[in-house]
Amino acid sequence: MSNFNYKAKTVEGRLVEDIAEAKDKTDLVKTMRNKGLTVIFAKELSENKFDLNKVNSLLSRVKLREKIVFTRNLSAMISSGISLSRALEILEKQTENPKLKSVTHSLLTKIEQGESFSNALKKFPDVFPSIFVAMVRAGEESGRLVEALNTVGKQMEEGYTLRKKVKSAMMYPSIVLFAMIVIGIIMFIYVVPSLTSTFKEFNMELPMSTKIIMGVSDFLVANTVIALSSIVGIILAFMFGLRTKTGKRASDFVALHVPIISNIVKEYNAAQTTRTLSSLFSSGVSVVDALSITEDVMQNYYYKVVLSKAKNVVQKGVPLSSVFMENQNIYPILVGEMMQVGEETGKLSEMLEKIAVFFEEEVSTVTKDLSTVIEPFLMLFIASGVGFFAISMISPMYKLTASI
Repeated sequence: MSNFNYKAKTVEGRLVEDIAEAKDKTDLVKTMRNKGLTVIFAKELSENKFDLNKVNSLLSRVKLREKIVFTRNLSAMISSGISLSRALEILEKQTENPKLKSVTHSLLTKIEQGESFSNALKKFPDVFPSIFVAMVRAGEESGRLVEALNTVGKQMEEGYTLRKKVKSAMMYPSIVLFAMIVIGIIMFIYVVPSLTSTFKEFNMELPMSTKIIMGVSDFLVANTVIALSSIVGIILAFMFGLRTKTGKRASDFVALHVPIISNIVKEYNAAQTTRTLSSLFSSGVSVVDALSITEDVMQNYYYKVVLSKAKNVVQKGVPLSSVFMENQNIYPILVGEMMQVGEETGKLSEMLEKIAVFFEEEVSTVTKDLSTVIEPFLMLFIASGVGFFAISMISPMYKLTASI
């Protein structure tokens, strides 16, 4: 089988261009004819051929913000009476991201060949996650595609906003810690050696803390390349470790047990879980499928375990709320209680959205004040480091001055 770049005309006379797999040109023409396309040009692609556009498409990635804009614009155009294929054609021209442009073109081609929109989306899991595909499929089946697109667009936008707030809150302490490490290294390599030479010249008796600082400084000066390489190596090893199954599980566990941070993590994941389930239920996705998709959406291992368990017990007729009530160590008690009310009143989807809104607002409030909460701890940490350095290095200098 070979890949062919082809151009063809639809029954309406529209020109389409795409890549397809076939035994030869004859087989390609036959396959396209069965799909209602008349091939007017076909060229076999060489496996070794360098295609800059293809390379750009492979290297680029589609950001969440770009997906949100794509979804919002698509929904707006369809609700205005523009056909899906025409809307995709317009989006292809508007899109600047090479990857998304290529994907949009492929979606347009597949739809013109008779495929459903959800099936076409399913072929690009790296761009459109399972929740996107499931909600579009539900929208197609119910004849409410615009509503489905609006719902998934809102779901992505709320998730994007929440994630951005959490990242912004963590930015300040991260910058402070990074600055401290850099300043510390500079002090050890450039400042301490000048003081060390003075102490050695006068053959002074030094306290243990001063000897430790001088020892670290001597090592860094004598082995600067090795030391810096080791630091970079440790950081890379740590980052790689977090990508492993065991490392990811360990980091997820730590995130759920670190003071201050753990509450944000729990509320953030509660908001993400309920927002996703609410969006899926309101689009008509079954409970089991919704739980399966939500399990894929969640990043934390321990939340995946709970949702997997929920999927199994729900099939046995157990209320969904009971699973969340049993896991109050990671889901706030409010989640299970309000879900139970939603089940009893037959308004589970609406109740889940209310829970999501509540916890999104909680996370927003906490992250806004996070820098204020963390600042005293950072100041204490900085003061301890500066104080230790000052006592260790300046105290001997005072003794030296007094003896002269």
